[in-house]
Amino acid sequence: MQKTSNVQGQDGGVLIHAGSDAAVVQRSFMAQAARLGLDQSITVTHINDDLCFHLNDELAHDWTPECDTLQLCAKLNLHPKSSPPELEKEIVVAMLASPLVFEYPSYEEFAAAVRIRCNIVEAARRTGLSFHTSKIERPEAYWTYTEGGGFTLLPGKSLIDALITATQPVVSGQQYSFSCYRASEYVFVLGIAQELAVSNPALLAQLQKHWESRAIMSRQFHDVFLREYGSMEAPLPPKYYVPGDRLWFRNPDEHSSDVEGFEGSWVIYLGGGLFTNFWKCDKPYSMTEKCLEIYHWRDGVYRDGDGNLKMNEDIVDERVRATLKNPAEVERILQRMLRMRDPGGVYAEGGCIDTSREYARWVCPGSCDMVLPD
Repeated sequence: MQKTSNVQGQDGGVLIHAGSDAAVVQRSFMAQAARLGLDQSITVTHINDDLCFHLNDELAHDWTPECDTLQLCAKLNLHPKSSPPELEKEIVVAMLASPLVFEYPSYEEFAAAVRIRCNIVEAARRTGLSFHTSKIERPEAYWTYTEGGGFTLLPGKSLIDALITATQPVVSGQQYSFSCYRASEYVFVLGIAQELAVSNPALLAQLQKHWESRAIMSRQFHDVFLREYGSMEAPLPPKYYVPGDRLWFRNPDEHSSDVEGFEGSWVIYLGGGLFTNFWKCDKPYSMTEKCLEIYHWRDGVYRDGDGNLKMNEDIVDERVRATLKNPAEVERILQRMLRMRDPGGVYAEGGCIDTSREYARWVCPGSCDMVLPD
């Protein structure tokens, strides 16, 4: 049942700065929860003028033991791929069960954040690309390239349409070359832009205008669009993920990590225990499959005729298939790979699991904290 309590502080869950509108915020949040069948599953904690929403303790223990959200769909019989409301429900439950607080200045900002996550997951499912670390190509009807500005929009072209055409072969009929890092950027900015079209069209217009002269990418992309939660000092639980999170699996093998593009793998969590496979979008990875692939990168390393380190992915695929037939070997590898990663530059006893995840900044007028570069 819904409970209300008053305490000085509360870790985890969803925190909304309600001010004098606490009753309105609570009604709005609980109306969304009721639509998702969650209104009897939530505890509401009052912290001064703020409201914190989180799963009832008993349900949190049952649905997300040790903050494991990978099994949520199985436990709740959700089918997020075929049902948008069930994807939304998985997102909200995972956020309510968070060990770290998701903070929003208003209910509207929280609702936008959930919609952005839904957008990102839907876009990520349709993203099919050709892996390449140096080759660069985009649909010429939408994009042009300059050395200083990266891939920029042609004047008058829709940023949303350009991103869809570049990443979704079901629309373009072609798979364009990307690195996994850049692919994750395009999927994220697409999900954000689709929400801006609804909640902040003025910012979308500014973003589109900016992208006509210079792309926002790499560290700048992270700073403009993303929040990061979890850290090396306070790591997230290794099986805690919210659909729409961007995350990195590290390659813990020092030798194979020297192959360009195989230092690790940037993915988006799709929900249902699955992570993006940008190169075969109809075959997303389970946690086990992703860990095995990264582990067996060490078996695919070779030097080409010029002495450069390369990766034979056919050998990697072959080793993964063989390992999957040996449960004892799968368990041995997972015991290593499911450890938290070592710090940067260290290759010791760590695994491939990162300590943090990333999600979108606030986007609503009046509270948006996305600041575009000059």
